[in-house]
Amino acid sequence: MRRMMVDIPIPQKWKRLWDTWDLRSFIILSLCLQTFLILVAPLRKKTKSNWIVMSLWSAYVLADSAANFAVGLISNSQGNPISEGRTPVENEDLLAFWAPFLLVHLGGPDTITAFALEDNELWLRHLLGLVFQCVAAVYVFVQSLPHNRLWIPTMLMFVTGIIKYAERTRSLYLASADRFKDSVPSLLFFGPQYEIVLDTEKKASPGNLTELEVVQYGYENFQKIKGLIVNITFSSQRRDKSREFFLNRTAKDAFKVVEVELNFIYDVLFTKLPVVFGSVGAISRFFSLATVCSAIVLFTLKNKSNFREADVNITYGLLFGALILDMIALIMLLLSDWTIISLRKSPHAELDKSLKTKIVTYFLRLMTQQATVRDTKDEPQYPKPFLKRRWSETVSTYNLITYCLYPRPKLWQSVYDKLGISLFLDGIFNVKSEKFTSKLGDFIFEELKSKSEIAESLETATIISSAQGDWVLEKEDGWSSLLEYFEDIDYDQRLILWHITTELCYNYELNDEFKRIDSVNANKDKREIAKLLSDYMMYLLIMQPSMMSAIAGSGEIWFRHTCDEARRIFEDGGKSIKPKKLQNIFQGAGDIEFDLKKINACIEILNKSEEIEKAGSYSFRDKMSLLFHGSMIAKDVMEIEKKEPKLNKWCIISKVWVELLCYGASHSRATAQAAQVSKGGELITIVWLLMTHFGLGYNFQIMEGQAGVRVTR
Repeated sequence: MRRMMVDIPIPQKWKRLWDTWDLRSFIILSLCLQTFLILVAPLRKKTKSNWIVMSLWSAYVLADSAANFAVGLISNSQGNPISEGRTPVENEDLLAFWAPFLLVHLGGPDTITAFALEDNELWLRHLLGLVFQCVAAVYVFVQSLPHNRLWIPTMLMFVTGIIKYAERTRSLYLASADRFKDSVPSLLFFGPQYEIVLDTEKKASPGNLTELEVVQYGYENFQKIKGLIVNITFSSQRRDKSREFFLNRTAKDAFKVVEVELNFIYDVLFTKLPVVFGSVGAISRFFSLATVCSAIVLFTLKNKSNFREADVNITYGLLFGALILDMIALIMLLLSDWTIISLRKSPHAELDKSLKTKIVTYFLRLMTQQATVRDTKDEPQYPKPFLKRRWSETVSTYNLITYCLYPRPKLWQSVYDKLGISLFLDGIFNVKSEKFTSKLGDFIFEELKSKSEIAESLETATIISSAQGDWVLEKEDGWSSLLEYFEDIDYDQRLILWHITTELCYNYELNDEFKRIDSVNANKDKREIAKLLSDYMMYLLIMQPSMMSAIAGSGEIWFRHTCDEARRIFEDGGKSIKPKKLQNIFQGAGDIEFDLKKINACIEILNKSEEIEKAGSYSFRDKMSLLFHGSMIAKDVMEIEKKEPKLNKWCIISKVWVELLCYGASHSRATAQAAQVSKGGELITIVWLLMTHFGLGYNFQIMEGQAGVRVTR
């Protein structure tokens, strides 16, 4: 039977409803998106939450599309006759008045110009967009003449919209790679005039920094290290000056200064703040507020009897929405570090005793007043209250054994692989976030400081920075025998080997503690630091390949190969691996969480490797089996400590991990480091900056007075 295709017409009332509210809906949506962006965008440097990042990305992409679409609807509606619910002619004045508000929205809030570094390279596209959108807005305005009763407020908002859009385009242009490189003052890095710059700075003296000094030194260092983002190196004079300053700092102050530097990097690359500060920015902000207030007054005084009530309400929403958003932006601007720097830029300037200075000092003290946080010997300084953070103050972790023990069903995994979302799901379900504590920060700082004290020359600094755990094993008594395990081993393989070693030693020790309830581990702090850094480096290797690609190109392949080996062992010894059971045991050192399935899995790996070794079918020089290779190292580490109890394995393992972290930081791409400041920040980025300040790494010229572009390794 031949089937007849029947068209189902859309009811006329639905068509009229769409024709009436399509433009208005997108106008309201555009305003809501701008409000969301200005309030939520500053949070992305404070958190790694996938939900915040995804919602912010969606709003960022949708905001421009909604505003562009609304401008198109306004342009299309101009001049159309009244039919089937189309916009009445008497509302054309309002439509022309709405168009410049959409230009303001396309300019975006001060808190976000780019979502990623790549967006800055599209500044030319935004420039062309500015031209075309201005033409569209002018077309709408001209169509409403000569009887437009709102032409004065329309012109005021039109100029404001152009300024906002131009600010965004200029911010993108200044943050683009080529322009950013040109903006770096060369005399801060090299040249015969450099000694004059150094003479203006006071000699660094020991002592705690005030909150004002933290911001001042952070900005001063930012001006000198921002060239690292575009691979410009320091002169050796700059290295010596920076090294002297940080050798005289405490771990707490050093981290705070670096965190301020990260915030300035974030502002320069992803916000309008560098553009809106200064005399031009102040004039534009004053003009914006004045025009919005004037437009509100003029519109309020106009006779609105011929306008629809809904359209009048939407217009008021746009006007007061623009005013509120400008006020929020102004408050954020005044409370930012840029205001502090604009009032008192240099920490070296002598202070006078005038009334102005006293007022400024009091104002700055209020701005830099920190929320009360616990900071005693028994309480860690981290994490700070959420709104006071300058980065997420968390460390993401990823564990190989856990990943192997709790896999997703094979059927679903194949589906995820085909859809290309496996890595995304791993980031949600297999990545865990741990707090960055002062104990971890102090340990990393002291390790870097001790290396910096040794590295007085650039040659020594280069040797130390190129170490991948070997320096620690060679310098510490009793551990040099482990060096033979790492002959001809690449960096990515070392990470996996030390990760396996750490995990096996950790769970073997937990197994003993689980059996002896009354045991107290005096080395628990070092053990937890080693464990945390081990899982963090595995997270970087697997979940952040862009950061590690320069030095760990085959890391994921080795990881998959090792996982296959581990799963085969777990399948063979499945009966001895008990089901997952978590138990908390209260001790003097705190709560300890035991995953019995994981503990027994690690014991099974150690037993299996021992059987293979006794059978003579495996040698530690067989580099293809990282799992067994790592288990052999773990047994040797435990055996060394057993023979010499004073040789604490966790002290050595934690130092090795800091060395591996430093190697990864100094060899990663600068752009990859800079990209992380908009994603909650990474510990490796902070270490990267600390190494530079301590005179470690490869960001320095050996020849005095010379500098250039660093060769990417």
